[in-house]
Order: sequence, then structure tokens, then C-alpha cells
Amino acid sequence: MGVSRGGWIPARIMSDLLENPKLANVTAEFYVGLAETKNEPIITQPVSVSVKAKRVLVVDDLADTGESLKLVNSHLKKHGASEVKIATIYYKPWSIIVPHYYEKETRCWIVFPWERKEVVRKIVEKFRGEERTVEDTKEKLISSGLDRELVERFIKEIVEEEH
Repeated sequence: MGVSRGGWIPARIMSDLLENPKLANVTAEFYVGLAETKNEPIITQPVSVSVKAKRVLVVDDLADTGESLKLVNSHLKKHGASEVKIATIYYKPWSIIVPHYYEKETRCWIVFPWERKEVVRKIVEKFRGEERTVEDTKEKLISSGLDRELVERFIKEIVEEEH
């Protein structure tokens, strides 16, 4: 089961590797901006299939605060899952949930390939609020490791969408 949206791609990959085509999803919303969260996460799309008496592997990209994963875990148990295990790519040591399976522990900010344009958009918006130039924003993104061509393309698209 993938947690929307960050967990969809890793969940699809795990579905393939585990040779289990039964892939479902649930949506928990918590983040509203860069490092900005709501007071608490909420389920905005319940589990998409019946999990009653089933063992469920929840897959997400990252256990950061752990609040969303805690909510998803409770949601699945409330819907009758007999067992819930959690797998993430990254785990941050301050998370209130330690995934049963994770690839790497980190304290770093992670930008996954499937969210690059969204991150660029949010940083552009944040920097505008701080009255920084688009050029400052572009250089900050590139110096943090994002590909120059992608950053330039995304910024161009974002600016064009606004006009």
C-alpha cells in the first residue's frame, strides 16, 4: 500500500519486487509547504481496498515526523488489518515511528526525483516572500545539488504559468 503521494512510486516498485500486484493507496495530508505542517495529519482519501484480516505493508518515501505514518497505521488497524508493517526509503531519527524496514537513516533534507518541480515551485514562492530574486533562488537550488538544466526549465515554466 502506498501513502499518497510520496509513497506511490516506491510502493509500485516494491509491488514489482515482491511480485505482489495487489497495490492500494491511502492519502494522509500533513505538509502544507516546505517544512510547514498542519497541526496534525488527516486522512483525505481512505484506504482504497478492504484490508480486513489482511497483512499490509505500508510504503512511503520518508519517515520524517512520523505523524502521517502513525495516522495511516491507526487507520488501517481501524479498518481491520491484522498486521501492519511500514517500509520507507529514508528514516529521520526524530520520527515518532521507526519503520520496520528502511534503507537509510538521515538528518538531511531529501528531494526525490518525483517531486523536483514541486520543490522548485515551493522554494520560488518562499524566496519571493522573502523578497529574494529568481536568480538567487536558482543558484540556491543548484548549489543544493539539483540539476541546473532542470532548475532553469522548472523556473521558466513556473514564471510562464504566472503570466
